[in-house]
Amino acid sequence: MPSNPTAAPIFLRDGPEDAPLALLLAHGAGAPMDTPFMTDIAQGIAASGVLVVRFEFPYMRRRRETGRRSGPNGAATLRASLTEAAAALGDRPLALGGKSMGGRYATMLADELGAVAVVALGYPFHPPGKPEKLRTAHLTDIQTPTLILQGERDPFGKPEEVAGYALGDAVTVRWVPDGDHSLKPRKRSGHTEAGNRAFAVEEAAAFLARHGARGAIGGQE
Repeated sequence: MPSNPTAAPIFLRDGPEDAPLALLLAHGAGAPMDTPFMTDIAQGIAASGVLVVRFEFPYMRRRRETGRRSGPNGAATLRASLTEAAAALGDRPLALGGKSMGGRYATMLADELGAVAVVALGYPFHPPGKPEKLRTAHLTDIQTPTLILQGERDPFGKPEEVAGYALGDAVTVRWVPDGDHSLKPRKRSGHTEAGNRAFAVEEAAAFLARHGARGAIGGQE
């Protein structure tokens, strides 16, 4: 039987349960929360002392239960699912993040949910081959400190394109060497997939350490 879209989220948790900061990490449109990419990123950031919590949107839970592939839920359901997952993590300072679509919805909800930071991995600035269909309007005014880790070859947004976007002062873009949408480089580049993931983890952990500490201090006042 298909899962109920409002069913309580199922989490994968990495890192200390008593960490002063939690990162809620959402998957991309086409793959679940336990891929090697998501696992490496989650465990890598968790090693820095952050509680990293992965969850799945309702359509991905149905896919896992039934084996039938389907596209993502509508925007309202995706927003509600992420909001519910965030609420389930309690009152500690919370950062939001995600791969591609998951990162996009993290940026869309960060201000509303009072997140201390956002980490987006492979942000879908536009669909591949459709640079005119931008998904950047909310990034002009976002107030939550946001780190976008983008592969230099990402068809969803390359350096020469992103340089022309009106991104707000809260947004920082870091380019992952020769990376594609999953940060994977070509062999001839001299970079490795493991090295690029490690680079992303290091950048994300440092960003969260800066902004998570501020959130923890603010939460104690």
